[in-house]
Amino acid sequence: MKMDLLKTISIQKILKTFVLIFLGTMALTVSAKLKIPFYPVPMTMQTFVVIFLGLAFGYKIGFATVFVYLLEGIIGIPVFSNSPEKGVGLIYFTGPTMGYLIGFLSAVFFSGYLNLKKNIFIIFSKLIFSVSTIYLFGVLWLGTLIGWDKPILQLGITPFLLAEFFKICLLTLLAKKIIKFRKFI
Repeated sequence: MKMDLLKTISIQKILKTFVLIFLGTMALTVSAKLKIPFYPVPMTMQTFVVIFLGLAFGYKIGFATVFVYLLEGIIGIPVFSNSPEKGVGLIYFTGPTMGYLIGFLSAVFFSGYLNLKKNIFIIFSKLIFSVSTIYLFGVLWLGTLIGWDKPILQLGITPFLLAEFFKICLLTLLAKKIIKFRKFI
């Protein structure tokens, strides 16, 4: 009897995790398609959703969600911002946005690992750190891909700073509410 109960609970938890990962990848896909075209990297709502997923799902399920999203794109499902218009699969993934996409993994991990018993300024700082990892990986790849002689910071960071600041401010204010969602996971 006890074994059956444990089996049912673990099956429910696995099913719940798969549903959350599916919903998370859908949210990332929709956020990728809401964009303001910039060159060489478009501005999307993905960074907001990545940090949100970390806060709401925690670092384990959040990381798994972003990992599955990246795999979907790599195998050719048009989940990325400029796909299918500018290609799909591994060819698109290894383009100018690859570093940013890989940075999603570190950002969701760090935002999901956040201790929200801290004050709002520490939460803000940790969320800034989380989103900064996206730009660190992004600029490193962008410079490698298009050349370090190009204005990499002006192309890969500067146009996004104000929007990122507002996204992080909003997430900071909502963080303690968002994390309550973890109780249901």
